[in-house]
Amino acid sequence: MVLIENWLPPSRENWETLCWVWQLFPLFAAVQWITDWYPQGKTSNDSRFNIPGKLAWATMEAPGFTTLLYIMFTLPKQLEIEELPWGNWTMAGCFTIHYLYRALLSPLVLNPSMSPIHPFVWAAATCFQLCNAISIGGWLAGYGPTTVYDWAGRLYWMEVGLVIWGWGLLANIYHDDDLREIRRAADRRQRKEAEKTGQAPEKVDKIYMLPKNGLFAYILYPHYLCEWIEWAGFWMVGGLNCHPARSFLVNEIATMLPRALQGWRWYVAKFGSDKVGNRKAIIPGLL
Repeated sequence: MVLIENWLPPSRENWETLCWVWQLFPLFAAVQWITDWYPQGKTSNDSRFNIPGKLAWATMEAPGFTTLLYIMFTLPKQLEIEELPWGNWTMAGCFTIHYLYRALLSPLVLNPSMSPIHPFVWAAATCFQLCNAISIGGWLAGYGPTTVYDWAGRLYWMEVGLVIWGWGLLANIYHDDDLREIRRAADRRQRKEAEKTGQAPEKVDKIYMLPKNGLFAYILYPHYLCEWIEWAGFWMVGGLNCHPARSFLVNEIATMLPRALQGWRWYVAKFGSDKVGNRKAIIPGLL
C-alpha cells in the first residue's frame, strides 16, 4: 500500500535527494547557537498554544519508528526483493527498540510528568523523525544491502557495534531514570502533604534538582552523551558506507550539543555556579 506516491515508500530518486539534503541539517540546527529560545522541558514557557508534554512527546517521536517499519514492509515489494537479509532487520530492530522506549514507554508509562511543548518544537521534531526514518528506512529496505553477501566479512564489527549500541541504550535509560526519580520523589512528597491538608497535590512538572548519580557527577547531560554513543554503535553495525546512520549521528549531535550547553547555563542560573561545580555540559572535563 502506497501512502504518498514516491515518498512513502520513497522512490530511489526522492530517497537520494532527501539523503543529500538531510546531510545539510547541521546548517539549520546552527540557529540554536544564537538563541536560547527552546520552549520544551526545562526551558518551556507559558503559551496558550502549548501541547501537553506527554501527548506532544509521544506524537512527535513515534512517526520515526512507525515510518521506518512501514518502509521496511512495503518498499521491498515494489523493488521485487523477496527477502531482506538479517542485517537489515537487525538495524531496524535496534531503531524500533530505541523509539518504543523513547516515544511510548518513557512518556506514557515511566515519566511521572512532562512540561508542555510548544507546537513549533513539536513540528520540528516530527519533521526530524520523518526525514530520518525515510533516510534510514530506504537504505535498509532496498537501496542499501539487499543480500547476505553484502554483510559478509563484517560480522566482527557488527557484533562490536551492537554491544556499543546496547550499552549506550542501557546507560541512556539509567540516566533518564535518575531524572525521573527526582519527579517521583517530589510527587510522593506532594501526595503526603496533600493527605495531611486535604488539598489536591501540586503538580511536579516544574520541579528540578541537580542529579548526582552515574555520569551526572561529571556532566549535566549524560543521557545525551549516551544516546550519541548508542547511535555511534548503530553506525558501526551498518558500516562506514551507511551514510543514513552517519547523518543520524551527526544530526543528533548538531541539535543536542547546543541544547546541552543552553541547559548548562540554565542550571548555573538556577542553582548557582558553586552547586554546579566543575561539571561540564556533555563531555566530561571538556565541554
